[in-house]
Amino acid sequence: MMLKNNNLSYLYLNNICLVVALACLLIGCRHEKQQQQDINDQPVETVDKIVVAYASAGGGVLPNPHDITHVNMAFGNVNRSYDGVDVRDTLFLRQLIDLKQQNKDLKVLLSIGGWTSGGFSEMASTAETRSAFVASCCQIVDKFQLDGIDLDWEYPSSDEAGITASPNDIDNFTSLIKELRMKLGATKLITIATIADALYVDFAAIKDDVDYVNVMMYDVARPPFHHSAVFRCSLAGRITVEEALKAHEQAGLPKDKIVLGVPFYGHGIDKISDFIDYADIEHLDGYRYVWNDTAHVPCLLNNDDKIVLCFDDSASIAYKCQYVVDNAYKGIMYWETKCDNNKFLLSKVISSMLLSAE
Repeated sequence: MMLKNNNLSYLYLNNICLVVALACLLIGCRHEKQQQQDINDQPVETVDKIVVAYASAGGGVLPNPHDITHVNMAFGNVNRSYDGVDVRDTLFLRQLIDLKQQNKDLKVLLSIGGWTSGGFSEMASTAETRSAFVASCCQIVDKFQLDGIDLDWEYPSSDEAGITASPNDIDNFTSLIKELRMKLGATKLITIATIADALYVDFAAIKDDVDYVNVMMYDVARPPFHHSAVFRCSLAGRITVEEALKAHEQAGLPKDKIVLGVPFYGHGIDKISDFIDYADIEHLDGYRYVWNDTAHVPCLLNNDDKIVLCFDDSASIAYKCQYVVDNAYKGIMYWETKCDNNKFLLSKVISSMLLSAE
């Protein structure tokens, strides 16, 4: 591992410099493409990648609509009678929809679920409640003119999040996805968020019914381990980016439906919060920044050389974007907008890497 200087103010400057460098690189590439277009009289080839932002109603921070292709409002929930959807914040949802005025191609989805959000098992357990829930989803899509629904059931057949679970959940989830596709039609998006390990979902059964899958490749460990390492090393958590994406492929998903989820936050110990937004990491003093050349993610060390914070920064995010491009995956998803607060430009790094010129 390479040590870098102690002054954490580099985080902000590093992001600015990286974005500028990426922009210069892209301008050079686009100029070269334009020259080729002039010679061959052919249109400039575009990159078919997506950037998915989660924006939470509680966070209240709107993403830059020019840095993303899709935004999921977190969250709606299964209602208490298990036959419909409660939208947590319709005002914030309308604000996200209004971003289409700045980017007409932006796709806005309602994400239903989230960690500790229950009611899924009960809702999916009968044909009647499933159908009522699907009808509610369709009504909400029509009412708000949404582009689709993102289902974030964490996780079918697992009670890890303190929610009701049943061995029948996986099959019932498949039935739910298929009915939602039938009722929403082919033009609306259906996406899901999944655990990094590719568990709890019959991907082979639903691969034709979902547009893409957001792989939550984070929270797989706490310090002294990394929670979002790209490659296997002694400090990686239970699974890495490489392992997670391959696990989804082996479970039956094609690469062009796999979206890599990245965190805009870190996990800390000792005097650092367990969950700390990236925007707050700059203000930490007295720690040493270390880059892991194998895992391709950073961390902070204390005076005893103990990892006290594992997180992603502009360098690791850029590396993950390049990994997605090099391996022909669909794109990048991040959780979430408020963690970066549009200040430290992590979303700009992603868009500069993945999105082509207008």
